[in-house]
Amino acid sequence: MTRRAEAGLIVAAALLASIGVAIVEFTNGDWLDAQVALTFLAFAGSFGGIHLATVRWAPGASSLLVPIAAFLTAVGFIEIYRLDSHLAALQRWSLLVAAAVGALILWLLRNAGVAVLRRYRYVLLAIGIGFLLLPLLPDSWLIHGATVNGSRLWVRVDVPATSRVLSFQPGEVAKVLITIFLASYLAERAEAMALVGRKLGPLKIPEPRHLGPVFVAAGVAFLVLIYQRDLGASLLLFGVFVAMLYVATGRSFYVIAGAFLALVAGFVAYSSFAHVQRRIDAWLDPFAYYQDAGYQTVQGLFAMGSGALTGSGIGLGRPDLIPAAPTDFIFAAIAEEMGLAGSLAVLAGFGLLLAVGFGIALRSRDRFRKYLASGLTIVLGLQAFIILAGVLRVLPITGLTLPFMSYGGSSLVANMVIIALLLRVSHEERL
Repeated sequence: MTRRAEAGLIVAAALLASIGVAIVEFTNGDWLDAQVALTFLAFAGSFGGIHLATVRWAPGASSLLVPIAAFLTAVGFIEIYRLDSHLAALQRWSLLVAAAVGALILWLLRNAGVAVLRRYRYVLLAIGIGFLLLPLLPDSWLIHGATVNGSRLWVRVDVPATSRVLSFQPGEVAKVLITIFLASYLAERAEAMALVGRKLGPLKIPEPRHLGPVFVAAGVAFLVLIYQRDLGASLLLFGVFVAMLYVATGRSFYVIAGAFLALVAGFVAYSSFAHVQRRIDAWLDPFAYYQDAGYQTVQGLFAMGSGALTGSGIGLGRPDLIPAAPTDFIFAAIAEEMGLAGSLAVLAGFGLLLAVGFGIALRSRDRFRKYLASGLTIVLGLQAFIILAGVLRVLPITGLTLPFMSYGGSSLVANMVIIALLLRVSHEERL
C-alpha cells in the first residue's frame, strides 16, 4: 500500500470518529457543535503526525499499522463519547500526547535504530520493575499508589497548590520495557535454551539451568497478583514470558511448563485470596452472583444479546447500564449499539494488526528485531484476547484495557509506543 493510500485511510478514520460523534449528538436531540470538528482535528492531527514522522524518519516502514490503529481508536472513541463526553475529551488529549510520544520514539531511533535498545536492556528492565512497584508507594506521599475496584494498579500525583490529581497506570509502560529486555535476552541465549539435554517421560526438556526464565516469569506474575491484586496484569506478564520463550526456542516444553505453573498459581490464588475466588465464582455462574460480582458480566451479556446483527444504533442502546463500560467492557457496549457487524469489524481489525506485526517479525533477519516485533505483537494480541475473553465469559474478568479502544491515557500512550517500535523495525528490515 502506498503512502498516499495510508494517508487516505487515516483521513477516513478521522471522518469515521467525527461522524460517530455527530450521530451521538443527533440521537441526544442536539445539533452539530464543535465536538465534531475537534474530534476530526484530533484524529487527523495525531495519526497524521505519526504518518508524517514515519515518512520522515522511517520511510521503509509498513503502511498498514497506522491505519488499522486509527480505525480501532476511532470505533472505541465513538462509544466512549456516547457513554461520557467528558471522558472522550480527555481521551482526545491523551491521543495527541500518545502521537507525540510515538513520533518522538521514531525521531530518537532515526540514526541508531532499535539496536540501541539492546545495549541498555538491564537499565530498561530495572526501570520496568520500578514502574511495576510504583503502585505500592504509601498513600501519604505526594506520588502514591491508589486502589481502584480492589486492585492497586494506579499511581496518583497530587499537584501542589492545586486540587488536581494526575493518575496513570505504570504497568502499561512496564510491559513494553520488559518486552524489550526479553527480546534482547533471548537473542543471545535462545540457542542454549533450545538444546535438549534431559527427558522426563515423553517430554524432552532443556538443561535445568536454562529453566530459570520460566520460574522467574511465574514468580514475577504471582508477586504482582499478591501485592497489587491484579489478575489481568499477572496473566499478561506471564503469558508474554512464556510466548516469547516459545517463539525463541520452538520448544513446546516451555508452553507445557508455563501452563502447569499457571494452573498451580491459579489454584493457590483461588484458595488464598477472596477477591480472586469471587471473580472466578462469578465467572463460572454470573447469574448466581447477579447482585454482586456477577452484575457486570450479566449486564455485558444482556447488552451483546440485544445488539443482534446490526445493533440498536449509536446512542440508542443502554450500555450505560454496564459498570465500567468505557474501560473494561467497551467491547460489550460496541456489540450492543453496532451489533455483530461492528463486533466482527473490531475483531478483524485486531486480526489484521496481529498479522502485520507477525509479518514484520517473520521478515526481520536480525534475531533481536525478530523477537522484539514478535514480543510487541504478542503484548497487543494477548491483552486484547484476555479482555475480550473476559467480556465473552471465556476467562474471568480482569482489569486490563482493550488496546486503542478503551478509555485510558496510559494504555493509549503505551500502545502508540508499540506501534512506533514496530514501524521502526519494519523500516530496518527493508534496509
